[in-house]
Amino acid sequence: MAGEVIRIRGLVQGVGFRPTVWRIASELHLSGDVRNDGAGVLVRLREPPDRVDRFCERLRAECPPLARIDALERGVLDEALTTTGFHILASDPTAVRTAVVPDAATCPACLAEILDPADRRFRYPFTNCTHCGPRLSIVRGIPYDRANTSMAEFPMCPACAAEYAEPTNRRFHAQPNACGHCGPQVWLQDAQGARLDPVALGAADAIAAAAQALAAGRIVAIKGIGGFHLACDATDAAAVAELRRRKRRYHKPFALMARDVDALLPYAAPSVAERALLTGPAAPIVLLAVRPDAPPLAPDIAPGQTTLGFMLPYSPVHHLLLADWYALGRAGPLVMTSGNLSDEPQCIDNRDADGRLGGIADLFLLHDRAIVNRVDDSVVRSMDGAPRLLRRARGYAPAPLPLPAGFAIAPRVLALGGELKNTLCLLREGQAVLSQHLGDLEDARTADEYLRTIELYEALFQHRPELLAVDAHPDYRSSRYGRDRGARDGLPVVVVQHHHAHIASVLADNGRALDAAPVLGIALDGLGYGDDGTLWGGEFLLADYRDYTRVAYLKPAAMPGGTRAILEPWRNAYAQIVEHFGWDAYAVRWPGLDLTAWLTGQPLEMLDAMLARGLNSPPSSSCGRLFDAVAAALGVCRAGVSYEGQAAVELEALAVGAPPDPVAYPMGLTATPPFQLDPAPLWAALFDDLAAGTAPARVAARFHRGLARGVVDLAGRLAAAHGVDTAALSGGVFQNRLLFETVSDGLRALGLRVLAHRQVPANDGGLSLGQAAVAAARALA
Repeated sequence: MAGEVIRIRGLVQGVGFRPTVWRIASELHLSGDVRNDGAGVLVRLREPPDRVDRFCERLRAECPPLARIDALERGVLDEALTTTGFHILASDPTAVRTAVVPDAATCPACLAEILDPADRRFRYPFTNCTHCGPRLSIVRGIPYDRANTSMAEFPMCPACAAEYAEPTNRRFHAQPNACGHCGPQVWLQDAQGARLDPVALGAADAIAAAAQALAAGRIVAIKGIGGFHLACDATDAAAVAELRRRKRRYHKPFALMARDVDALLPYAAPSVAERALLTGPAAPIVLLAVRPDAPPLAPDIAPGQTTLGFMLPYSPVHHLLLADWYALGRAGPLVMTSGNLSDEPQCIDNRDADGRLGGIADLFLLHDRAIVNRVDDSVVRSMDGAPRLLRRARGYAPAPLPLPAGFAIAPRVLALGGELKNTLCLLREGQAVLSQHLGDLEDARTADEYLRTIELYEALFQHRPELLAVDAHPDYRSSRYGRDRGARDGLPVVVVQHHHAHIASVLADNGRALDAAPVLGIALDGLGYGDDGTLWGGEFLLADYRDYTRVAYLKPAAMPGGTRAILEPWRNAYAQIVEHFGWDAYAVRWPGLDLTAWLTGQPLEMLDAMLARGLNSPPSSSCGRLFDAVAAALGVCRAGVSYEGQAAVELEALAVGAPPDPVAYPMGLTATPPFQLDPAPLWAALFDDLAAGTAPARVAARFHRGLARGVVDLAGRLAAAHGVDTAALSGGVFQNRLLFETVSDGLRALGLRVLAHRQVPANDGGLSLGQAAVAAARALA
């Protein structure tokens, strides 16, 4: 009897895929076998095609939670199968290229076990199976088996080993499999390093004792899956304020953790899609609008915000802690913020945590399984009807992203990302492997981890690059590394302009064909090094993967003090005033403004001298700096910011609270290309409104509408002039929901197709994907 051979490609190894194949085949009474190999999973069936159709349908419908089928290819079986029944065959270890899937939230089956007093894993905080648990965070090398993870030092007991070896068990080949007899253990200690006896504290175990400490107003450092958290009671104003003081994180919002969706409903009303994100295997932080009737939380949770970042428990430790917290009668959420000092990377090591968190945490909930790779919590925001990743890390990385047709024959590329929100990207065989969020390379610890992560990814994915891709900025650490490695290893280095990489990233994110017609790319962000040596950030590019032309941009303004202008928004407001009016004319026209009085008290003579001489005052078309300037004009973060983007974030929150209002401030436009979008008319209208006593929230909303309308009108003119039917939006400014949705709606109203990010961030976290795509496309030209 002729049979079929089925090749399955995607995330199909180490995720319980072969047992699923075995189960479905057995239920359908099919004969054959399944095995892992170097290309994915190979299934052989004795049955004719009409009997295999149902098998393929069910396999797609019943794919394991952590698996992803990218391709299912059917062909004729050339050999005869003599065995009866269906069998799982051993893999050829020399042929298998084992993918490392992302860390995944605790599955319902494992959660039921840790909450069941009759189960042998009752309250065991490291329970997992092939459907959930740690992956990237514990792996040291390839192949992905227990010996190459931080579970190597925990030999399985007979009961766990039997589960591991049984194909019908969901723990079949689950590398982190363990129980309380053979696996890692958890304990509680004080800030001096002394272990505490939970029984003496009146608690059942260390996790229950930690919950009691939180209820008493203490700050607890918790070692989780991919790093440490700092936790406290989100309703305790004193505890939250103290955490901010000790952590030196004065304004940036804290993430919250609630027991389940029902527990967060008093504070937010997630949509169906947002509920799916919260409860799915990735379990990211989801930004949710605050309900107007929400119970009070500590005022320092998210100052100046109209959203809260909520996540649900995603590891057994978190599930048990939140269950104990609510058992104490606590209905509110816990703060669950990264375990670090402000601007430093998250702690992952017990000893490092003792040193760096000793002045922050009162108690430490620790365990003895090493975190090999730091994996921060991912952050998602629903915008324009779809979830948009703001930070891609736990739950998403390092799952490969399929690239459009044509990239499969491209040479292997290593793209090295930018300076802030860094990620790196490997491109091979038509797929892009984007690393987890690594952070800002200005920090020495992050820079060291960056180098180690490059080595790890190249080993895990057996990647030997043929090309390196770097940002055009000459002083980025990532660019310097790329140039140095290229010289050392004799590898070509492709330099990719910052905003071209942004647009290429959104093209790849949307599966845009390699040879598709150019799009109108609109890149609005903070800063990127331009071809003319100035700092860009408000760009309209006619672009495809290989090349681009700058067809328009936001009119540049100086940044007095350079980096100081990023940290002190008032400098940008002053630069805008000087650029568009001159200080003397401005002061005569709007003498009574609060901004005028405030700026009069600043060292304006020094800034004037800098501007006149062009000293440390680089011109920039940055849209981010325009947001800073408007925020400063309204008194939002005028003197300074304590985290990147704070002024823009708080300006958006202010605008969201404004009453309905059709007014939009006008934007000007130069007469000849390349066009410059000129904010001078916007500023005049804004200052007139402030002089008339218009509420700051209304002014903020009018600014958003005016900027969006200016962008849309210019885009429409450019699209018509260049015969373009598609606009692609990228850059960190498009994380602003109000601006992004207004621009998207306006572009669609003009008949343009809109491409925007979903799988990778619009900010610099997606930059390396664009760099890799550009380098590959140019190599294929």
